[in-house]
Amino acid sequence: MLQEKRDALQEYSNDLIFKLKDLHVNFDKYKYYPRDEKFNSAIFDSDKKLIFSTLKSKAVNFEKVAYISNEMIHFIKEPESYYLGSKYVIIEVPDDNVWFIKVKKDIITYSLIAFSFMFMIGYFISKLFLKPMRDALHLLDRFIKDTTHELNTPISAIITNIEMIDKDTLDEKLARKINRIDIGAKTISNIYEDLTFLTLDNKIISQNEELNLTNILKQRVEYFKSLATIKKINFILNLENNIYLNCDAKKISKLIDNLISNAIKYNKIAGSITICLNENNFSIEDTGKGMNKENLSNLFERYSRFDNSVGGFGIGLNIVSLIAKEYNLEIDVKSEIDKGTKIEVKW
Repeated sequence: MLQEKRDALQEYSNDLIFKLKDLHVNFDKYKYYPRDEKFNSAIFDSDKKLIFSTLKSKAVNFEKVAYISNEMIHFIKEPESYYLGSKYVIIEVPDDNVWFIKVKKDIITYSLIAFSFMFMIGYFISKLFLKPMRDALHLLDRFIKDTTHELNTPISAIITNIEMIDKDTLDEKLARKINRIDIGAKTISNIYEDLTFLTLDNKIISQNEELNLTNILKQRVEYFKSLATIKKINFILNLENNIYLNCDAKKISKLIDNLISNAIKYNKIAGSITICLNENNFSIEDTGKGMNKENLSNLFERYSRFDNSVGGFGIGLNIVSLIAKEYNLEIDVKSEIDKGTKIEVKW
């Protein structure tokens, strides 16, 4: 900017020096310091003492030829002769920021053009490189949806028919076989429901109603008793009667199912599961392996698994978290290694 202004300032200074020369020669005739509406000026002697000034800025920096001070541009020139005793001539013009604004606009314009170009190139390249992954995920998603759809009918048929069998009329050996089939079918059913929930992206329309949570907990415990029996796990129920919660029956059942399922899965042989319910919360506590603090921080992340010795896909607690968020339920987890885990759901 200063370089662009230098030519104009040079012209102004030459004009002023010419007028100073004329005044110096004809001092008795004029006796009036030359002024110009296009610029302000000042003259200083060889000791840098002020002779006369129309400058707005009081301080002058003699170390520079051109500089900006107090929003004014200054230009210093030394005349070829000491006209009126002047060794230095200073020209002052306003800094109108025209050139700075122009440069700023150019920077913004070219930056936007460059960013747009790079964004388009980046978008094209990312689509190109991510296409195989996107196709694979699409195929996997279709496979899960098709699989879960095909599993529904046989699972429902197995569970329904097992429930219709009167186990008391069977001999002990056959009853144990039927019981194992029942456990396997319920395990697959629970996985099926989890996958269905995820493939629908939690977009199932909630049919909220006042539900008796006491009865639901009893029903879910009864459902999982056959699974718990395999590991000789005992249920301890401390449930207050007629505790109601406004929510969707399927979703709250799914939340409870996943908590009980995990309590059975990670429990020790001949352990226990304590389920408590009162007016503002319910808790499910097991006597299993427990978890460290690092695992607790990632507990509700999808596909997180902390023990590969047991089955599962690491999606159960993620579903619990999604349902809890929908109904503003607070989940508190406490766990100790080799002592067990307690999960409390509050509202």
